[in-house]
Amino acid sequence: MLAALLPDRAERPADDIALLLARTRSLGSAHVRDWELPADRAAVADARKRASEQLAAWGLEELSFTTELVVSELVTNAVRYAYAPIRLRLIRDVAALICEVSDASSTSPRMRRARVFDEGGRGLLLVAQLTERWGTRFTADGKTIWAEQALPAAPGTPD
Repeated sequence: MLAALLPDRAERPADDIALLLARTRSLGSAHVRDWELPADRAAVADARKRASEQLAAWGLEELSFTTELVVSELVTNAVRYAYAPIRLRLIRDVAALICEVSDASSTSPRMRRARVFDEGGRGLLLVAQLTERWGTRFTADGKTIWAEQALPAAPGTPD
């Protein structure tokens, strides 16, 4: 395989060569749902409602409370600190529910240490505490903040 990737050369390459193979799988449209949201605080309640309805359609009602909180925090941050277009996407993977909020800002979010009487500054801390993991993915159009929750075990399967 290496010979096919490199130009014809009689000698060995002078530098290290790494071959990276990535295996991906695509999810059908029944496993992904997304919405474009206005850059307006009223969009936060609508985003929570849409997420909750989608979880019910997937039979994942037990994830509703946490997901609504994660959606609320991430969409609020996008409305407050970024700009349109703002997109909410839910992905039901094999073992996880992934919530993504994308916006047109390339500014990296940062987790703040809110003081006792601060009214804000706890959103990303809540997301980090309530989910398995979270992160930021930068794109050509801005960024996507994602958070992942484990799916509940199916009835009759060991934990």
